[in-house]
Amino acid sequence: MELVLSEDQELLAKTAIDFVRTRSPVSRMRALRDAQDPIGFSRTLWKEMAELGWVGILIPEAYGGANMGLADLVVVLEALGRTLAPEPFLSTILLGGQLLTQAGSEEQKQAWLPGIASGDKILTVAYQEARSRYDLNRVATKAEQQSGSWVLSGEKIQVLDGHTADALIVSARTAGGQNDQDGITLFLIPRDTPGLTVTRQQRIDDRAVALVSLDSVKVGAGSLLGPLGGGFEILSQVVDRATVGLCAEMLGGMSQIFDDTLNYLKTRQQFGALIGTFQALKHRAARLFMEIELARSSVMAAARAADAGDKDWESLISLAKARGSDTFLLAANEGVQMHGGIGMTDEHDAGFYLKRARVAEMTFGDAAWHRERWATLHKY
Repeated sequence: MELVLSEDQELLAKTAIDFVRTRSPVSRMRALRDAQDPIGFSRTLWKEMAELGWVGILIPEAYGGANMGLADLVVVLEALGRTLAPEPFLSTILLGGQLLTQAGSEEQKQAWLPGIASGDKILTVAYQEARSRYDLNRVATKAEQQSGSWVLSGEKIQVLDGHTADALIVSARTAGGQNDQDGITLFLIPRDTPGLTVTRQQRIDDRAVALVSLDSVKVGAGSLLGPLGGGFEILSQVVDRATVGLCAEMLGGMSQIFDDTLNYLKTRQQFGALIGTFQALKHRAARLFMEIELARSSVMAAARAADAGDKDWESLISLAKARGSDTFLLAANEGVQMHGGIGMTDEHDAGFYLKRARVAEMTFGDAAWHRERWATLHKY
């Protein structure tokens, strides 16, 4: 497996970095927060990203996409992670869009995928529930058949971009016990369906999630996404692929805060000397560099393994997430500490990276959960 970018990927990476530095600096994230923006991202910028082809990278050509691979998308996500761009790639492209691509009917694909690829439609997935931790099979939301329709009742938490989504893909139990893997079914539900209530919430990194309540939500048989009772396996594979995308974004974040910290070490003087000449800080910076490079290799390996369907792709994803979570936190913490007092203030960007690192660590499984999963897959 070659852990280097192809010529096309290098060009895509350069285009993405140039774009985000010009159109989406970290100051934009600060402005969205301070203005308490009701959306939390820019629909105009999202449309521009769609016009560049980024939004449709994973979508088949028949539905307006580019039919490229995860290894291509991660170079864009790394660039977006450098400036903490909050556009809905995770929710709409890696979760909702991939579920539609993998399990949707032709009618569902025709209705939604072209709009997603063009940047006109936002889609998300509501699968987490209270006390479910990271177990996708812990589903208490019920779906019961009544007179040819399905009636859903339950509550979902931490739904990414749920407040702006045009539709939600909801996991519900149609058979089995609360923790069984079998009996979980996916439903595609438009946002304006009666009985569906979406309440916006704010995470510490200033990105929006939603609490979704389903009170006897009635949908037709055409809302089923994938096989009846067979949603767990599809959902788990899509969440795994989304985890790789999140790892790429984390890689961008840790790389940027490290670059910012290095620049500070090279310019800040103390006791008549640049602090970057102090041996203790040199050692800490050298360790960070090595950890980030290891994280980069892990992300590239996971993306390529997922695209190729390698037998060990799941363990490589857990390796990337465990290493990425630890390294992003380390880079953010070191960034704050090496900047000294100013790093603790809101006017400095270091705090934004630290908050994003904390949230990203807990998304799709933290480092401890993925280390245990890696060990289980390798039969330790």
